[in-house]
Amino acid sequence: MADPVEVLADLRAEGEDLDRLVSGLPDGPAAVGAPGGAPGGAPGGGDARTVAPAAGGWAAPTPAPGWTVAHQIAHLTWTDERAVQSATDPEGFAEEVRRAAASPGTFVDEGAAGPAALAPGVLLARWREGRATLLRVLAAVPPGARLPWYGTSMSAASMATGRLMETWAHGEDIADALGVRRLPTVRLRHVARIGVRARDYAYAAHGLTPPAEEFRVELLAPDGRTLWTYGPKDAAQRVTGPALDFCLLATRRAHRHDLALRAHGPDADRWLDIAQAFAGPPGAGRNPRRAGRPEKAGDGSDGFPPGAGRGPGAGGGHGDGGPGPGPGSGGAPAGTPPGAGRDRAGPPSERPASAGGPAPGGGRPPGAAPADSAPADGGCPGPTPGTPS
Repeated sequence: MADPVEVLADLRAEGEDLDRLVSGLPDGPAAVGAPGGAPGGAPGGGDARTVAPAAGGWAAPTPAPGWTVAHQIAHLTWTDERAVQSATDPEGFAEEVRRAAASPGTFVDEGAAGPAALAPGVLLARWREGRATLLRVLAAVPPGARLPWYGTSMSAASMATGRLMETWAHGEDIADALGVRRLPTVRLRHVARIGVRARDYAYAAHGLTPPAEEFRVELLAPDGRTLWTYGPKDAAQRVTGPALDFCLLATRRAHRHDLALRAHGPDADRWLDIAQAFAGPPGAGRNPRRAGRPEKAGDGSDGFPPGAGRGPGAGGGHGDGGPGPGPGSGGAPAGTPPGAGRDRAGPPSERPASAGGPAPGGGRPPGAAPADSAPADGGCPGPTPGTPS
């Protein structure tokens, strides 16, 4: 079972890193300390980015058509507020779910539209306040309690893990828009676990029957030395490569051809074509930036340091139309219910897809964390991919 204290510390650090990226943008307030103290004291904390001059401000378009940097932060703000409501006002949240069911194709955009129209300084302050409130509320959830979400329910740790995945994925959309390359951190282990545990969901989302056998997944952590492993060592089907690349693929922030992932076996190869760590329709995804698939698995021989992967801005980054919440992108924005008719290439769904399949009722919950079913490798439950974050 995931340690709630550790997950919440990582969620705090993920938000603070993204806060640093946007707080100094043109038309916005100067960078100031984010709530909750310096990230250095949290697991996986520290500045997670190498910043190139930011070319654009809050109105810069992101890979999600129709969504600016302001829309991305507004979406995170709205979803954090819904998560707080889930824990503090279940009846009010139930009404939100009913409204979402009544307008499945627009409720995510509508949720982001209001905050996105605020002045950047006001939006940033609201996002910071919401993040701090969410951390406080989730820390107070009693052990064993379940929080309602769109079409499902989950533990506080799973909710936090889902929020972390969405914050990271939307942060990638913003970094792409600004021409910034963020360096990966150990916090990606949460996203990777969701992606692995959502294997069967990915098959179901494409109308396919998942293989009966477990796969072995070996991912090189951002430190270039540690291996994150999932599944039996003797599995016939294996996936290997940088953890960053796997997370970009699972959240549909990059095309497989642009990543240094390797499949060993036909079933593993098929999985890499359909992998997704969020609930709901897969969407079109990002277009490839280069032809052919890499032969190297992040060993440094292709010019990328071990574990670094091929993130945005690394020469083989996301193509146009890549996933990122926003109208028209390849994958519906977080929280967009299946069948909403969106062709977004954006945010991983807010509710990581559950390892057991689509969310009840076909809903694609915004920003929700993975379902609490046990992961294939017997590890602690983590957010299962669902809707784009």
